[in-house]
Amino acid sequence: MMGQAELADPRIAGSGTVADGGLFGTPLFQDPHARNLARVGVIDIGSNSVRMVVFDGAARSPAYFYNEKILCGLGAGFAETGRLSATGRPRALAALKRFAALAKGMNVTSLVTVATAAMREAEDGAEFKAEAERETGLTIHVVDGREEARLSAQGVLLGWPGAFGMICDIGGSSMELAELLGDGQVGARETSDLGPLKLQGIKGGKKAIKAHIKDRIAELREQFTEPAGRLFLVGGSWRAIARIDMERRGYPLKVLHEYRMTRKDIRATIAYIQNADMEDLRARTGTSAERMALVPLASLVLKELVRCFKPDEVAISSYGIREGLLYEQMSDEQRQRDPLIEAAYQMELANARMPGFGRALYRFIEPLFGSIRPEMKRVMRAACLLHDVSWRAHPDYRAEVCFDNATRANLGGLTHEERVYLGLALLHRYKSSRKDTGFDPLLELLTEKQVQQAEIMGRAMRFGAMFTLEKPLDHGKLKLYPKKGILELTLKTDTARDLFGEVAQARFKALAAAIGAEPVVKGMG
Repeated sequence: MMGQAELADPRIAGSGTVADGGLFGTPLFQDPHARNLARVGVIDIGSNSVRMVVFDGAARSPAYFYNEKILCGLGAGFAETGRLSATGRPRALAALKRFAALAKGMNVTSLVTVATAAMREAEDGAEFKAEAERETGLTIHVVDGREEARLSAQGVLLGWPGAFGMICDIGGSSMELAELLGDGQVGARETSDLGPLKLQGIKGGKKAIKAHIKDRIAELREQFTEPAGRLFLVGGSWRAIARIDMERRGYPLKVLHEYRMTRKDIRATIAYIQNADMEDLRARTGTSAERMALVPLASLVLKELVRCFKPDEVAISSYGIREGLLYEQMSDEQRQRDPLIEAAYQMELANARMPGFGRALYRFIEPLFGSIRPEMKRVMRAACLLHDVSWRAHPDYRAEVCFDNATRANLGGLTHEERVYLGLALLHRYKSSRKDTGFDPLLELLTEKQVQQAEIMGRAMRFGAMFTLEKPLDHGKLKLYPKKGILELTLKTDTARDLFGEVAQARFKALAAAIGAEPVVKGMG
């Protein structure tokens, strides 16, 4: 899709499906052990920002119950002084006091506080740690660079079970690399001083900075002998560059997680940054002034990184060290669950009129999609679980709400193309036509065949929803004969014949027309 390299999907393990307890399995959310991980909080004290995230909604695909970031600049000026920023320290302490109070008020059952490069390297880091612990009651864990790399890699695994390739996490004062071995394991890990706040302190201007970056990345490259394959970028500066890439390309979907770039894209965007009015670019991309100030230096690091490691593709990960700490608390069984399916289960359980019918609906329409690829079958499973979660929306806007929810929801395990595919299928679950919906620019991310397939899937769910029975397959059966051009519906019971009224008949004919098949009904009398 989109002309990118064809690589095996990192979410599809071994036999062709991510382990999720069978085709659907038992939802992880019904596992009492998983509920023990609900309302987990993480405070991350970085060189540039201090952030608290509270996860909720069960373990494998948690919702962000609370997420707040304060750009304290704790590591600003460290390269010159070797100490934490005099203005950043009180701001960071105030942020930690606030976060400790918030966590208590939210009844956070588990709160982990970690500090990274600035606090571990500054000569007054231990002093500030003691002060912060005394003032807040928090226990602060200062992690070394290799441990930071491991936790960030685990964060990527939260969204991509079975991911392989390399992660690169850039902070204010450091940059970490780690290998993902494709089996949920983290391989080699290294840290460096390539954070933008550190680079600001290098004397000799841009030429000296470029030389330093080149030397450091060459040293890192010697530590990693395997090809990079996929490069997963973690960190605020990388996300800011991705937003600029979206702006440059006129990319229609403004979701950073799973956004893909080629090496050519990155080179073009770095040239774009170098020639841009940074204030204008900041306003157009919605980037904070503090973050945008670090982008030019971060872009130099990224340029050399992709030149030296030559990844086949580059993906943005919104998941990092905080999500890695959550992943740390999961069992191996939980880690193997498909985050998309688990999130869809939770949404169905919380919002659908008939929780559990999504699984039955999938079984009912599955015979129409025998040739669909495994990675798209999981999207179809998710669509069936989500097919009724937006029923409370106004009927005139329900289809559009479904599309928006799918394409903009905080879901892991979905490429951008799959997001749009899922949204389009759910749109057609409620609406025959997509005319005047305003979604045409997003549909450009799909091929014509994918658009057609998503429409058929939506129409199949639209028809299948007419048989809102616990076990629709006991009453009716669909079968497609592609070579004959026939879509066959067999009605097995009197109940099925009663349900096959005028509206159901019209939807069945519309489904057959979308497929390009003749509708045939058996068992009517």
